[in-house]
Amino acid sequence: MKILTKILIATVLLLIVVGSILVYSASGDMTLFRSHIANVVFALIAFFVFLVMPYEYYRGVTKYALMGVIVLLAATLFIGIEKNGATRWISLGFFSFQPSEIAKFLLVIHLANLIESKGELIGDFKKGYVFAITWIVMVAFFVVIQPNVSTTIIITIVSFTILYVGGAKLKHLFVTAGSAAALVAIAAALLPHARYRLDKFLFGETLQVTQAKIALGSGGLTGLGFGHSRQSDLFVPYPYGDFIYSILGEELGFIGALTVLFLYLTIFVICLIIAKRSTDTFGQLTAFGLGFMIVISAFINAGVVMGVLPTTGITLPFISFGGTSLIVFSVSIAVVLNIAVRNNKRRELNLARA
Repeated sequence: MKILTKILIATVLLLIVVGSILVYSASGDMTLFRSHIANVVFALIAFFVFLVMPYEYYRGVTKYALMGVIVLLAATLFIGIEKNGATRWISLGFFSFQPSEIAKFLLVIHLANLIESKGELIGDFKKGYVFAITWIVMVAFFVVIQPNVSTTIIITIVSFTILYVGGAKLKHLFVTAGSAAALVAIAAALLPHARYRLDKFLFGETLQVTQAKIALGSGGLTGLGFGHSRQSDLFVPYPYGDFIYSILGEELGFIGALTVLFLYLTIFVICLIIAKRSTDTFGQLTAFGLGFMIVISAFINAGVVMGVLPTTGITLPFISFGGTSLIVFSVSIAVVLNIAVRNNKRRELNLARA
């Protein structure tokens, strides 16, 4: 287990270092780069705080923390900052953050706690399942009306997967998943920016996607090298954000782009192993859910850049510019590591007593 935790830490640190280099390369802006480094520092501080905090503590606070974030999501509609047609950020003057990113993290942990507390009742619609769905609906509703359809989809996929792994019945999942898909489709049809992105995906493609695909292709097998991107120079809009994977492919080539996806798979597999070795349901579902949230975010981001998925606002974990995203993903890894360490100590203690 110690070897796995070291590999996990090394993998995440490697992604953060690569991301920092790419953010500077893609932006060419020292001010933005300094902002990113500040976010990295905050993320590392948050990482160490959550690394030493026993994960069992979350059982008693997840409900109240999630309720607080739902209030923030609602408040975002009135006091939030509008960017690119969406109101997703709350500004504190020196720092702005996205409550939806925090909501994803807290919802995973709360669902894990709820499933453990309900036990086999999670398979009963009225006595267990409906409570979990209520929390998912509340979070998803306030996220989708920001509007933020892409994050809503992530929340729904991750939440339903946790419910399935936690013992929910397939017939309940199919009914609610179908209803959720219909509502998301309606939201995508009604919201102008979502409708535009879907239309471009089905009947054409945006300039950003076109230029991103050119960047990926121009990287060839081994890439042009760090700092030698051409597409980031006024061709790919905001290349240091959601479309940074295109610059990664251009500078590191097919091998580098594939290696990064492999690193995300490595993170997920280690999270699965930690989940399997956990001695409690809460730890198992939390480790699995957070690992799944990271890997699906990464592959959706890559899919968008490659043009196989509609354009979204999903960041590339640990690499894209974005303070809230970087901090939340770093904290997620810290929680998973804490689960691994505490369960390993628990097993060693049991062996010593035996």
